[in-house]
This record gives sequence, structure tokens and C-alpha cells, in this order.
Amino acid sequence: MTNLGTSDLDVSRLCLGGNVFGWTADEADSFAVLDAYVAAGGNFVDTADVYSAWGDGHVGGESEAVVGRWLRSRGNRDRVVVATKVGMLEVGGLDNLRADTIATAAENSLRRLGVDHIDLYYAHQDDLGTPQEETAAAFDALVKAGKVRHVAASNFTADRLTSALALAEREGLSRYVALQQHYNLVERSYEGELSEAVAAGGLSSAPYWSLARGFLTGKYRPGVEVASVRAKSASQYLDERGLRVLDALDEVAAAHGTTVAATALAWLASRPTVAAPIASARTAEQVEDLLPALHLELKEDELARLTEAGATRP
Repeated sequence: MTNLGTSDLDVSRLCLGGNVFGWTADEADSFAVLDAYVAAGGNFVDTADVYSAWGDGHVGGESEAVVGRWLRSRGNRDRVVVATKVGMLEVGGLDNLRADTIATAAENSLRRLGVDHIDLYYAHQDDLGTPQEETAAAFDALVKAGKVRHVAASNFTADRLTSALALAEREGLSRYVALQQHYNLVERSYEGELSEAVAAGGLSSAPYWSLARGFLTGKYRPGVEVASVRAKSASQYLDERGLRVLDALDEVAAAHGTTVAATALAWLASRPTVAAPIASARTAEQVEDLLPALHLELKEDELARLTEAGATRP
């Protein structure tokens, strides 16, 4: 377990993404994935009100509802850190960070999750049209009411994250304790200004798309067709650098007798500021490939090998 930023949340070093629950994973498969994850020692589940509004006939909240029914059926609410988000759901006009939106969306999420509080509540994306003062006050009201334990940010720039932290500090409001952002072995834009802002603010990061839309599972290879809704986006990484990364992952994974996916996640978990990479799975078989990342420790030379393999060349 690792502490998340300046919060009192102790989370496992792998966060289970819930974006597939109620979408490409039906309820039975979702429950099986969640059960396997918790049985292996995981305790950090990530969802959002917008999951999965993009599905046929969906309106958002499907993932939260599945997670809520699982929590009730297993009776393990106190053993699971539940994270969800606000600010991207167009249905009902909840795609902003206004005070009324945050209040309404939080109540909706609490109802769907069947809980009396959310452990970690993210601003899913920045909202340049709403004053940060209004957003911060709305989040703080939820914390003071006991409906949210901690707040966090997602998809913020370094400047906007820094200004939000400064505002909260100055006004004595609840401040963000974590940042969720796109980061993995082949997507490295987080390294630099944004990671420095996270470190300076004492935050932890929980990267999404930690496996590059499935590419870093190792199942996407030249000439191999994969039946997945993410096949097209994952295959974009099949270039010289991507193949170099796969070669390095194969080598390191073999040395530890583990999976390529777990190796890629272990590299990410070792990076400065990173507390818990987020990865999702549609089936119990898929989640088994991820679970070794909960405890896998790579050697310094292995980490350096992977870092170099994924580096962007001039």
C-alpha cells in the first residue's frame, strides 16, 4: 500500500479502472474482475459518472451502478477506496465544474454507488469557463458535509493545477491530493512541467491509459489481429519505438516470469510521483495479467532499460 498525496488514503499500487463495467464487461464479468482484484490485495477502484455514456442506449452512470451493486453484494465498502469523477457528462448538462453541477453530480454518484461518501472525487477535466474559486468552494462544501473525503484533478495543465492548489491554500479550502493524467511507457508528455507541478504540490498521480489502450499488454504485434474496440487505437503504437518497447518488455517480463502488462505497470508505478497506475480488464482472465503489478518490483537496470526503450528520439 502507498499513501495518496497528502491524504489519509492508503491505496494499492494498481488501481482498477471501471470504464468497461456495464459496457464491454457485463455485470457478471465485472463482478468477477472486481472479486479477483480484491482477492489479490487490490483496494482502489476508479470510475466516473460519464462511464459509459458513449455506449448504445447508455446515459452515463452505468459503471458506477455496477460498482455500487458489487459493493452491496460483497459487503466490503470499508475495504475499498472508491474514486469517481465529475465534469464530462453531457447528459443533463453535467459537463462543467460549476457549483450546481458538482452538487448535483455528487448526489447522483452517491446514489448509484449506494454509498454515503466518495473517497476520492475528481474534477474529470478542467473547466476554463468556471472560476476556480467557484469549483473549489463547491468541492470544499462536499468535504465539509462528509459526502467526499478528498478531491483531485484530472486532465489539468501544470499552470491550472498550480493555480488551483494556490487558491485552495490561500482560502483554506480542500485542496487536490492527486492528479489523473495520460502517462505510460510510450506516452511521456507528463514527464517535465506537469510532473514537477505534482511533486511541488505534494500530490500523487494515478495515470490512466497506463497500458496505452492495450498496446502494452503485448498482444498487439505485427501481423496479429486483435478483436477489441481498442484495436485501432492500440495499433498506432506499432512503429519502431513501439517494437523497441515490446522487445524490452518481453525481456524483463521473462526475467521475472511474469506478464508484459504487469511489467509495463510496474515500470509506471516506479516513476516519480506515481502512486497507482490505472488499468482495466473485461474478464477475470484479463485481470490475471495485471495482478502481478500489485507486488512486482523491477531492478534498477531493468527500469533504465524500459525507460530508454520508450524514450522519444530526436
